[in-house]
Amino acid sequence: DEPGRWREPYPLLPVCLPSHHVIGSLLLTLYHSILFLVSLFLQPKPENAVTIAVSSRVLFRTEREQKVFEQKGVEEYLRYQIEHENEPFAPGPAFPFVKALEAVNSRLRELYPQSEELFDIVLVTYNHAHVGIRLINTINHHNLFIERFCMTGGSSPIGYLKAWHTNLYLSADADKVREALAEGIAAATMFMPEKLTEVSQSQLRVAFDGDAVLFSDESERIFKAHGLDKFFEHEKENEDTLLDHGPLKGFLEALGKLQKKFYAKGHRLDCPIRTFLVTARSAASSGIRALKTLRAWGLEIDEALFLAGAPKGPMLEKIRPHIYFDDQMFHVEGAAEMGTIAAHVPYGIAQKHNAKQNTGVRK
Repeated sequence: DEPGRWREPYPLLPVCLPSHHVIGSLLLTLYHSILFLVSLFLQPKPENAVTIAVSSRVLFRTEREQKVFEQKGVEEYLRYQIEHENEPFAPGPAFPFVKALEAVNSRLRELYPQSEELFDIVLVTYNHAHVGIRLINTINHHNLFIERFCMTGGSSPIGYLKAWHTNLYLSADADKVREALAEGIAAATMFMPEKLTEVSQSQLRVAFDGDAVLFSDESERIFKAHGLDKFFEHEKENEDTLLDHGPLKGFLEALGKLQKKFYAKGHRLDCPIRTFLVTARSAASSGIRALKTLRAWGLEIDEALFLAGAPKGPMLEKIRPHIYFDDQMFHVEGAAEMGTIAAHVPYGIAQKHNAKQNTGVRK
C-alpha cells in the first residue's frame, strides 16, 4: 500500500451464533469423542485387568423387553428394541456395583497413571447385534465407561468369558451361571430387591459368605449330613487344616491385589475397596479355621462377622454392600428383603437343600 492512501474497511459480515441447545449437543458429542480417545489409551489388556463380565439383564432393567420376547418371539422382540433404541434402560441391580468399580478405577489412575491393573467391565448379552445400538445409547446416557461388548446372538457366552480372563461373571440366567462355575469361572446370579438401600458412591463394598463361596463346601457337607454338634467337632479337630478354596476365592484375591496398590501409597485407612466376611459360623466354635485359612492364603478381610446362625439381613443392611454373595437362597432372599443387592452362588451341597426361589425376589 502507498503511504497515506485510504484503505477501504472490510465489509461487516453477519455472524450467526448457535443456540445453547446446539452448543450443548456439540459439547456432548465432544465429551463422548474424548472418552473414546481416552479409552484407546486406558483400556487395559485382559490379562492385566480384573475383568468383570456383566449381563445386560442385571446391569439394566429389561423386564418389559423380556416379556415381549417371551410372549411374542424373537422377531417382534428385535422390532421392539429397534423402535425404542433411543430410550435408555433404567439401572438394574448390578448398576451401583459397576459405578463403584469405575470410581475405584478413577482413584487407581490418579495414583498409577500408566498401570493396567484396573477393573475392566465387559457387557455380555445374548442379544442380536441390532440391540447393541440401544445398549450403547444407554451406556452413554448413564455416563458408564464400558467399551468391551460381547453380543452372542443367543449362543452361550462361556467360551468368550474364558478368552477375556474373566474374574467374575454376573447374570440373571442361573443355568449360565452354573455353566460358568463348572468351567472354573467365578459367577453368581443377581436379583433385584423390592427396595434398594443407598450405597456408597466412593467406596466399593463387597460382602462374602464363607462356606461354598470363599471356601469349599467340605464343612457344609458335615453339617448337612451329621448336624451341628458333629460340625463343631469336625472344625475343632481340623482347625489347623486349611479349607479348600471355593468358587469366589479368586475374585477376593483380585480385590486384595488392588487394595494393596492403595496401601502402598499410604491409603489403607481411606482405601476405596472394602471387603466383608458375613458367615453363619460361630466365632469360638468354628471361626478359627476360617480365619487361619484366609491368613494362609495371604488374603485380608477388612471386617468379619460371625453370626452363629443369626439372620444376615440386618447386618447387611448396616454394611450396605454393593453386592453380597451367598450359596443359600434363603440368605439371598433375606438380604433382598432388607434392600441389599444379593447374588446367589449355586455351588456345593446346599443346592440340594435350597428352597424354591421366593417370588418376591425378581430376576
